[in-house]
Amino acid sequence: MYIRMYTLILPILTGWLTGWLVNYLADVLPATRRFSQPACPKCGKPFRWRDYLALRKCQGCGQPRGMRTWLVQILALAASMYLWLYPPKGLGYGLGVILLIYLAVVLLIDLEHRLILHPVSLFGALLGLGVGVLVHGVRQTFTGGLAGLGIMLIFYLFGLLFTRLRARRMQRAGQAADDEEALGAGDVFLAGILGLMLGWPLIWFGLLLGILASGLVSLMIVIGLLATKKYQAMSIFIPFGPYFILSTFFLIYLPNWISSVVPK
Repeated sequence: MYIRMYTLILPILTGWLTGWLVNYLADVLPATRRFSQPACPKCGKPFRWRDYLALRKCQGCGQPRGMRTWLVQILALAASMYLWLYPPKGLGYGLGVILLIYLAVVLLIDLEHRLILHPVSLFGALLGLGVGVLVHGVRQTFTGGLAGLGIMLIFYLFGLLFTRLRARRMQRAGQAADDEEALGAGDVFLAGILGLMLGWPLIWFGLLLGILASGLVSLMIVIGLLATKKYQAMSIFIPFGPYFILSTFFLIYLPNWISSVVPK
């Protein structure tokens, strides 16, 4: 019993540090595009490092840390414990945690800012290449990356056409055209990165799961807007990136769960 409790110290500490790192990167990268001192999102005053690491409120305006901060810390701790007990096949605990950090950072930044940053994508490509070659081999890794990039590039081109047609329709109706895109270039690069991680042919299933999940959420949003008669809000696009990230998470970390719910 004592030996088991002792061995849990490492995943507990790693999980808490993982939560710190994910929160830090999601806080500073969208604002400064580099490693920098975090600042309060309300008043803009930089946090003292000891206050930031202790998850204390802003000393300038008294704004407490947001719900996302605490949720990430708790989920990172739980994920670290899970990976310690059930490390992903071919990755092990350490690389599994590193990959989880990357996926979580991309997910949060895309959800909160509708951004997939180029430096994050570059790191993801290198990480995805290493993960893919280690787990699937060179051929499946590069085929998966090219397939993910190519499939989403086709969707991206169709999205550009749809966006232009939508802008023309809004101009004819006397409305100001906005810069909303059905699909961003960052989503295309992200699909290529996830293709490296998942390899071929699993990437097509990952993209399919992401598209189906986004479609289901979109349908629920449309039903809600129709019920509240907010018809003009129906032209708002939702990001695809988080759904691709979630589908990749399930395929890498919970493959048995996917196998149990997908009919054979």
